[in-house]
Amino acid sequence: MGRPGWPGFTPQAETPTRAAGLARLATFVAHAAAYSRERNRVVPPHDRVSRLSPYLRHRLILEREAVAAVLDAHPRDAVDKFISEVLWRTYWKGWLELRPHIWDAYLDRRRRDRDGLAGTASVRYGEAIAGRSGIACLDAWARELIETGYLHNHARMWFASIWIFTLRLPWTLGAAFFLRHLLDGDPASNTLSWRWVAGLHTRGKHYLARAENIARYTDGRFDPKGELDEQALPLTEPLLDFTPRALRASVELATDLPSGLLLTPEDLAPEVSRLSRLGFRGVAGGWDETVGEGLDLAPPVVDFSRVAIADALARAEAHFAVPSHALDEGDWLAAAEAWALSLAVRQVVTLETPVGRWRERLEQLDARLAKHGIALVRSRRTWDSNLWPGATRGFFPFHEHARRQGHLDGLTRINDA
Repeated sequence: MGRPGWPGFTPQAETPTRAAGLARLATFVAHAAAYSRERNRVVPPHDRVSRLSPYLRHRLILEREAVAAVLDAHPRDAVDKFISEVLWRTYWKGWLELRPHIWDAYLDRRRRDRDGLAGTASVRYGEAIAGRSGIACLDAWARELIETGYLHNHARMWFASIWIFTLRLPWTLGAAFFLRHLLDGDPASNTLSWRWVAGLHTRGKHYLARAENIARYTDGRFDPKGELDEQALPLTEPLLDFTPRALRASVELATDLPSGLLLTPEDLAPEVSRLSRLGFRGVAGGWDETVGEGLDLAPPVVDFSRVAIADALARAEAHFAVPSHALDEGDWLAAAEAWALSLAVRQVVTLETPVGRWRERLEQLDARLAKHGIALVRSRRTWDSNLWPGATRGFFPFHEHARRQGHLDGLTRINDA
């Protein structure tokens, strides 16, 4: 049996609002020092981890807010493991920002793997995503993912390893299965984590799920002894160029131009940013059906984003004292263009959108607005500007760079992070 959870902690309640995220953070903080000891236990209802990831993924709460909260309550050494886990998401985003072609390569490989799936591999794939592979732990995690939109991080690693090395299924399709169902799934963390397990991120170094490890950290709930390939070699691929590219320059805002504020589900806390003191004529945001269809996102994932956007629009309307506008989901581009024209603005300002489908959508909008003489200005948070450039190699050099440069301590309390 699992141990009792933390008082007041309800991990099943995934309410996609900033208020809910802040409440969960406040509950977690008192127990953050225990995180390093308890975090690897994979026993539902997973009440020994923070369960903050869906809120961090959409920036309903900010990385620097989570870091500042635990540092205010505990010595640095007591919560360093939690801070490291927060930094992993920043590292993955920064790594992909410096190598955006890896996302394009993933999408291309995913298409080819999906089109080429046939025979027994197709049967194994169908059984795996339905929770009928015959490997009890994998099947339970597949069903849990579909039903809840969540998997414990340790279970994600085991799942990916079994998928790749025991079932011998294409890693790209496993990554797509996760991205379809995870409430906290994003292009960088999801894609690069799967590459890491496969041995493609750090070439030649892969992650093998082991039955003893699974039995230990599930408190004996699962023991797949003899069912897993624990001797598999890492995957290989044609060499991709991992040379980091220059980060796109951050644009200075023209504060004297009539402006509109555009929200995307990549960053939904505009009132806690350097935009917070600017004046806007209006704020708009909305889900885009094309993005959801392009990534084959499950309805709960789309619904989470929809509600989170609505929450952000309400907060922005109150903070900036301007009307909010929900964009048409069916033709998001045309709706965003029409909204900007209706306000007679000279620039549309949005918080930086990292590599992924929403970045592609904004690039399309940029071209549309430019025809009307309207600039699309993307404001990058200080947290990203300072930390992304450090993602040139592996995570541990990135983490050490952040600590050595004092970025974390300096960024936890500034308003434009």
